[in-house]
Amino acid sequence: MHVEISRLVFWAALIGQYITGFVCLMAFFKAVVERQPRWLSTMRSGWREREMPESWLRLTGISRDSVAFHTYDALLGGLNFGLDTAFYLAARKLGLVLMPLLACGLVWSPVGTLFSPTLLYLLLAGAATLQGMLIWDKPWLESLQRMRAQRITREIYLISTQLLYLSGSSLHIHTKLMRCLPYARAIRGDLERLLAEWYQDADGALRRFKKRLGTDEGMTFAETISSLRLHESEAYYRLLREHIQDYKEKIELVRESRKESASYLLFLLAGLPILYMFQIFIHPWVQEGQKLFESLN
Repeated sequence: MHVEISRLVFWAALIGQYITGFVCLMAFFKAVVERQPRWLSTMRSGWREREMPESWLRLTGISRDSVAFHTYDALLGGLNFGLDTAFYLAARKLGLVLMPLLACGLVWSPVGTLFSPTLLYLLLAGAATLQGMLIWDKPWLESLQRMRAQRITREIYLISTQLLYLSGSSLHIHTKLMRCLPYARAIRGDLERLLAEWYQDADGALRRFKKRLGTDEGMTFAETISSLRLHESEAYYRLLREHIQDYKEKIELVRESRKESASYLLFLLAGLPILYMFQIFIHPWVQEGQKLFESLN
C-alpha cells in the first residue's frame, strides 16, 4: 500500500513538473509576443528585409511556392516575426536533425557518463520535449497568434475609444494618435514607428503598419486611420463607433470563453481530492471486502 502511494506521489510530482515547465514556457512566449525586448527588435532590424539565398533554399529543400511555406508565412506574419520565413523553416529542420543526435550522443557516448542519472534523464526529457514542439509546432504557433490577436484587439479598442473621445477636437489625426500612445503596449513599437514615418510617406507607413500587425482588427484599424487622415468627417467617426462595438463584442466573447475554460479546469481540480480520498480511505476497505468474499467462497 505504501509502495503504491509513493509511486503515485512520484508520478504526480513528475506530471506537475512537466505542467509547470509548460506553463512557464508559454508565459515566456506570451511575454515576448506581447512586449518584445529592445535587444530583439534591434537584432531583427538588420535582418528584417533580408531573404535566405537561393543556394541555402536548395540546400535545405525549402520551396517558397509550397503550401507549407505559405502556411508558416501566415502564422509567423500574425506573430510579427519580421524575418524571412525560410530562416524559421531551416532552423526547424536543423533542430529536428540535431535533437535525436544529441539524445543518442548523451546515451551512447562517454559524454553521458559525466552527468548524474537524474540530470541525464532531465536532459533527455528536455530534448524529447523540444523535439515534440518542433514536430507539432503549428498548434502552439496558432495559440500564440490567437493570444497576440486578442491583445491587439483590446489595445485597438482602447485607442479607438480615445480617438472617438477626441473626435470633436481640431487636432490632426497624427497628434491624436500621439495622445493614444499610453494605451498601447503590445503594439506600442509599431505605433511609434508609424508616427515616426508619418510625415515622410503616410500611405506607405500605414501599409507597413498594417502588415506588421497582421490581424484582421489591425487591418481594419489601419484602414480607418487612413480614412480619417484623408477625410476627417462625422461619417468616418460613426464607422469607428461601429468598429468599437465589434471590438467590444469580440473581447466579451473571449472573456466568456476563458471563464468557461477556467470552470472546466476548476471542475477537474475539484475531482483530485475525491480520487485521493478514494485511494486512502475507501480502497483499503474494498480490498478487505474482496478478501472476505474470497475466504467465504
